[in-house]
Amino acid sequence: MEQKKFDPNSLIGFVLIFGILIWMMYNNQPTDAEVAAEKTKKELVVKEDAKANNVKTTEKAAVVAVGDTLQIAQLQKSLGSFAYSAALPSAKEGFTTIENKLVTLKIANKGGYIVEATLKNFERFKKGSGELVKLVKDNNASLNIQLFTSDNHTLNTKDLYFEPTLTKNGEDQILSMRLKAGANQYLEYKYVLKADDYMLDFDIQSQGLSKVLNTSKPLNLEWDLKTYTNEKSITYENRYSELYYEHEGGKSNYLGLGSQEDDIVKDVSYVAYKQHFFSSILLSATPFEQAELHSTNLVKDDKVDTTFTKQFKAVVPLAFKNGEIDQKMNWFYGPTDYKLLKTYDRNLEDIVALGWGIFGWINRHAFIPMYSFLSMFISHGWAIVIFTILVKLVMSPITYKSFLSQAKMKVLRPEIAELGEKFKKDPMKKQQETMKLYNKAGVNPMAGCVPGLLQMPVFYALFQFFPSAIGLRQQGFLWADDLSSFDSVYQLPFHIPGYGDHISLFPILASIAIFFYMKMTTGDQQMAAPQQEGMPDMAKMMKIMIYVSPLMMLIFFNGYASGLSLYYFVSNSITIGIMLVIKNYIIDSDKIHAQIQENKLKEPKKQGKFQRKLQEVMEQQEAVKAQQKKK
Repeated sequence: MEQKKFDPNSLIGFVLIFGILIWMMYNNQPTDAEVAAEKTKKELVVKEDAKANNVKTTEKAAVVAVGDTLQIAQLQKSLGSFAYSAALPSAKEGFTTIENKLVTLKIANKGGYIVEATLKNFERFKKGSGELVKLVKDNNASLNIQLFTSDNHTLNTKDLYFEPTLTKNGEDQILSMRLKAGANQYLEYKYVLKADDYMLDFDIQSQGLSKVLNTSKPLNLEWDLKTYTNEKSITYENRYSELYYEHEGGKSNYLGLGSQEDDIVKDVSYVAYKQHFFSSILLSATPFEQAELHSTNLVKDDKVDTTFTKQFKAVVPLAFKNGEIDQKMNWFYGPTDYKLLKTYDRNLEDIVALGWGIFGWINRHAFIPMYSFLSMFISHGWAIVIFTILVKLVMSPITYKSFLSQAKMKVLRPEIAELGEKFKKDPMKKQQETMKLYNKAGVNPMAGCVPGLLQMPVFYALFQFFPSAIGLRQQGFLWADDLSSFDSVYQLPFHIPGYGDHISLFPILASIAIFFYMKMTTGDQQMAAPQQEGMPDMAKMMKIMIYVSPLMMLIFFNGYASGLSLYYFVSNSITIGIMLVIKNYIIDSDKIHAQIQENKLKEPKKQGKFQRKLQEVMEQQEAVKAQQKKK
């Protein structure tokens, strides 16, 4: 094979070609004059392009201006003077958010009202769900004023675009939403949200609209809200979702819970849409002349209607003063917390259902302060236990009086039975002699009923207290994860009418305690109270109630707050313990019998008015009976 050798001629050729290229590049380099000329040429081109672009921009602006003019002219046909607002840059879908540590509010350009209200410290359904409570969201609420213009247009503010302006005054956030009819003519919604407050100022005022609007009659403000479910038990939440209002100088009232409730009331200071533990409230510094109120129950079947509970609506008039509107109001979006609502000094705490008359008084002045104090130091579950013990200790003297009365009646039972046998054919005479025996022995047959009647206000007050205690919401105890709702320990594969689709344990325990309590008390009552001729057999009725009452408790409370069932379980258990102590260690039947026998030897006590009146009636009847026999 031939080997490759170095060729010197090839090397000389490459050197010559490289030299020629260097010489050509050097000779073709432009001079300084040529560079300056080229630069000037480029600058002229840039200026010409800019000039051309300016001409195009000007032409485009002119076209837009002409288009706006035409657009405004077309809008004026349907909107009148408020076409001005529809042509502003803000006339588009958009939102402005104001918030503090407690609440976030989102206000829409369209309509100018709150389209989302979120409570930052509360979760839906259960703790840890990650879903915050939103009282307003997804178009479940609207605020609208129907405008009647002087050029015969009828407009709805919820369909028109407002111009937002957000400013601050210290920590206060101020949002102005203006629906404009001109540069200085507008209807304004003004929101002022303070730091750490659920309440915000809300003013509706107008400027320069005296000739734009027909001011011969007030404007109607319409506020609608469909209340979302936020609790585990829809039935329980719906039971306590109501429309409240204050009218006629401080009188609080509410619409009923029927499928459809309507009313027209005068001098309304506030309207509250209560969703059990949360409320949306509109307040006015100057009472509305009247309010049309509507409430519709949206839960027909709690297995199907699981999104909303109630549909609320209020229509209130906004009066013109000197041709303008100036209504000072407030919004509240927050928890239905008695102590919080009371701080506003606007009677808002009246929307918390604590009962009327003495029942409400007991809750406000005894149970709420006592329970609030306990829950500051211990968990809510143990607070209920300690709270129950304290209530039972306070009521123990009444329990003692009731047992003492039963013991006395039990001692007298043989003598009462003897009278019954002696005057078997004369019921009236038997009743008279029985009353004489009671009076001679110093025993009041009504004494056993009085303690029970005295306990009724406490019983009913507690029945109102626990469903209204927001502090129990999502607070766990033992197996219950939420003391404000039912404590389901087993989910049934079917639904039992009146009972539900789950089994709650606290109602079962409370029912067992009630059974043993009634078993103990009913036995003594049967022995104490002899059968009266012509009267129903109370012994048989009480035997039936021993089984009926616990069963009713079991069914009725299965869907109720587990905190209430816990109270009744602890309460009845303690009562059974107190009864055993009184019966075995305090009340001595032999001493009572001796005391009664001693009383018989004394001068009979003066009869009370009731006993004296009853004695007179029986004597009159006996006289009439004797007169009839003579005939």
